[in-house]
Amino acid sequence: MTEPQPFSPKSVALLEEIRKKYPTGRAALMPALYVAQEEFGWLRPEALKAVAEFLGLPEMTVRSTATFYSMYRHRKAGRNVIRLCTNVSCMVLGAGTLKGVLGNVYGLAPGGTSPDGRFSLEVADCIGACGKGPAMIVNDDLHTGLDAKKILEVLENYK
Repeated sequence: MTEPQPFSPKSVALLEEIRKKYPTGRAALMPALYVAQEEFGWLRPEALKAVAEFLGLPEMTVRSTATFYSMYRHRKAGRNVIRLCTNVSCMVLGAGTLKGVLGNVYGLAPGGTSPDGRFSLEVADCIGACGKGPAMIVNDDLHTGLDAKKILEVLENYK
C-alpha cells in the first residue's frame, strides 16, 4: 500500500519544476521550502520531512537550512504575516513607534499572532528598503514611508 503524498498535486508540479531547474537537491532546497511553507502554512516537522524525501536530502540538512533563514516560519502564523523592519535606519525613522501601534491596536508582540488570528508580527533586521523607511512587508507586499496613521490604513486592506 502506498503512503499518501504529503503535497497537493499543484505543489508537486511546482516542486518538479524546481527540481528540473537546479543541478542537485541541495541547490533546490530553498525554493522547495517556500513551496512547503505555502502548502502547509508553516514548516512543521512533517513538512520538513516531506521536503527531505522529495529532494533526497537528509532531514537534518533541510531542518538546518530552514532554521537558519528568518523568512521561513516554524509555527502557525496569522492569515497575514507582517515583517516590520527594525534596522537602524527604520528605527531612526520611527519603526519603534510602529511596533507600539501594532501592539496597542492589534495586540501584536514580536513573534506573536493577534487574538483574532488576522496578523502575525515578525521583526526583521533589514528588508532592503532603507531609503524609504520605516518599512514592512505584509505577506509579499512591500510598504514604505510608514507612520502611525499609514500603517493602520495599509493593514485595513488585509482582512
